[in-house]
Amino acid sequence: MAGSLYNIVGFQTNLKFPEQRRVLRMIPGLENAEFERYGQMHRNTFIVSPKLLRPTLQHTSRDDLFFAGQITGVEGYMGNIATGLLAGVNMARLLMGKPLYTLPCETMLGALCHYVTHADLKDFQPMKANFGILPEMQHDKKIGKREKGQMHAERAARALENYLQENP
Repeated sequence: MAGSLYNIVGFQTNLKFPEQRRVLRMIPGLENAEFERYGQMHRNTFIVSPKLLRPTLQHTSRDDLFFAGQITGVEGYMGNIATGLLAGVNMARLLMGKPLYTLPCETMLGALCHYVTHADLKDFQPMKANFGILPEMQHDKKIGKREKGQMHAERAARALENYLQENP
C-alpha cells in the first residue's frame, strides 16, 4: 500500500474536503484517484515575544532561558536556523561571562529579532525575512530590486563588521 500512497506536500488550504475532491479531480490523471487525506491549514504556535523576549532571545525574567525558531514568531527556514544559532551563541557567551549579542537592525537577523521583540502587542504576528523590516535606506534615484538587495547586503555587512569589532 505504501507504494501507492502519495502526500501532497504543502497543500495547506481552507477549502472543505468536498471542494478539494472536486478541484483535485480536475487535474489530469487524478479523475479517479482515491484520496486518503485532504489538505488542511495549520497554524504555528508562537509566544508573545514582544512581551516575553529581549533582542538577545533571552526571556525577560530569566537570563538562562533562550527561545529561537518559530516559537518566537520568526518564520522561514533560514530565519529559524539563524535565531537558533544566535540563541546558542548568546547562551555560550552568557556561560563564559561575555556580553550577549544584539545584532544591528541593518542585518536581516538583527531586524527579525528586533521585530519579534519590539512589535506592537495588539498587532503582533509572525514575520519572515523581508526588506520591509529593515531600516529605510537613503538613495537619490529609483533603483531596481537587484540593486536594492545589493545595497542592503553591503550595508548589513558593514554594520555587522563594525558591530563585531566593537563587541568581540
